[in-house]
Amino acid sequence: MTLRRTITGFSNPTVKYLRSLREKKHRKAAGQFLAEGLRLLTDARESGQLPEILVMATGREAHPLLSALEADVIAAGGEVLEMDEDILAKVTGKDNPQAVAGVFAEFDTGLAALDRSSARIWLVAQALRDPGNLGTMLRTGDAVGAGGLILIDDCADPFSVEAVRASMGAIFTQQLAQARWDEFLPWLRSGAGQLVAASLRDAQPYRGAPYAAPCFLMVGNESRGLPEEYELACDLRVTMPMKGRADSLNAAVAGAVLAYEALAALDG
Repeated sequence: MTLRRTITGFSNPTVKYLRSLREKKHRKAAGQFLAEGLRLLTDARESGQLPEILVMATGREAHPLLSALEADVIAAGGEVLEMDEDILAKVTGKDNPQAVAGVFAEFDTGLAALDRSSARIWLVAQALRDPGNLGTMLRTGDAVGAGGLILIDDCADPFSVEAVRASMGAIFTQQLAQARWDEFLPWLRSGAGQLVAASLRDAQPYRGAPYAAPCFLMVGNESRGLPEEYELACDLRVTMPMKGRADSLNAAVAGAVLAYEALAALDG
């Protein structure tokens, strides 16, 4: 039987549970994460993924997309909660929350779940620590038609509220994997795949480089870049010209520039 409840108090155990999903240890223990906003939840629904719990603000404006989402959640046996906007703000951590949020089951992020032949471009990030950059890379992958994002070593949590929000729904449209370097490299070499690094080490200009599909485009940590060992294991190292005083691009921006250049080369 579908649960449908109205929550009126801040101290309600369900509110405390939903708030706890903003912390990584609680997300991992529960195997669930929070996503906020009608557009983001609609992207999830259109990608075939529904929230296990749908949370809506009382007094919200009616919207056909929200009605469709609610109907699908109910049909799937999910839980629908209504609460005042100030309680919802406690759940999401935002003073002005959107009128809807969802609790989703975390995805399988093992490499074995990836089908490398499903896309010509894949994004790879090593030790990416900023959840905003992580979300932006997911969004970039969606924009260029990449297969997904592979997170190497100790990266920010892709299921954090900040990363999910920054992805603008792409966390539901992109495949996502997490692995250590010593897992990723053997997996990559077990099949087709060109590994390309954004690098300054014996690198050639990123424009006109011989990109080949499936192309795995790798960027490193925001402050340290890629370890030398990782760069030397790549099939291709490319660099982007710095015309001003900056000596490097933001990691997510570098990934986007490379992705569009590789896309153009592969389309050509």
